[in-house]
Amino acid sequence: MYLHLALNPAIPGILFEPWQLLTYSFLHLSGGMGGLLHILFNMMWMVWIGRDYERMYGPGRLFGIYVYGAVGGALLTVLLGALLPGMEMFTAIVHGASGAVLAIMTAVAIHHPQQRIGLMFIGVVRLIHVVIGFIALDILFISGGGTSVSAHLGGVVAGLIAGRVALNGGNPAPWADALFNRSTSSARFSQSSTSPSILQRMEERLAAKKKGASPRPEPKQTAQIYPMDVGRGKRMNETKAEVDRILDKISASGYESLTRKEKEVLLRESESD
Repeated sequence: MYLHLALNPAIPGILFEPWQLLTYSFLHLSGGMGGLLHILFNMMWMVWIGRDYERMYGPGRLFGIYVYGAVGGALLTVLLGALLPGMEMFTAIVHGASGAVLAIMTAVAIHHPQQRIGLMFIGVVRLIHVVIGFIALDILFISGGGTSVSAHLGGVVAGLIAGRVALNGGNPAPWADALFNRSTSSARFSQSSTSPSILQRMEERLAAKKKGASPRPEPKQTAQIYPMDVGRGKRMNETKAEVDRILDKISASGYESLTRKEKEVLLRESESD
């Protein structure tokens, strides 16, 4: 596994085993407490950041960004290893999911700039600042052993590109949606309904907050009301008011400020849109 599935960036060897550009990101081969912490924190970061993103856009997109980060990190490592063959940090065998996880963190931070996360001893900070902090630590300890700085930076670049595509309304990984039996245009937040979806309303609130304006009012719908519909209409209005309150809270304090119950309400309503 170490010789044929981990990333050996040396040329021409990598040309004969190109699968290493991806397989290394599924391996954590270091022993001892350091190895345990390596896989533990990689997987915890992916759950913390990727869970809600997966619920919102589906597992295909999350998997696609992971793959982009892994391959991007590997390609940068191979490139720097070829350009700087005398530097061991760019020629050593690489394994671990750090580059791919950083791609997910970066993509989410770019796609949702207001995303926040709570850190022990620091407090609640914007996710983009966490990514910048990781990059700064990589550059600061670039000569330290055991860390592939090039794989990290390549993952960040891949995540940046994927995040920009998503921010502009595109799907950065339509092929991955197909792998998970989803159409390339699918998303849990439908944007084709007659009334604005949860995602649209949230984006409008964030944009309005940035511009100092009020979000546009939702279009009024006229329909004949029957007595049997009164109770259902009242419940729908109460639910809509609760969703609007949650969206206002996200706009003011970020998604991480929501309680578990508020997140469940938002997810349930998004799936019913």
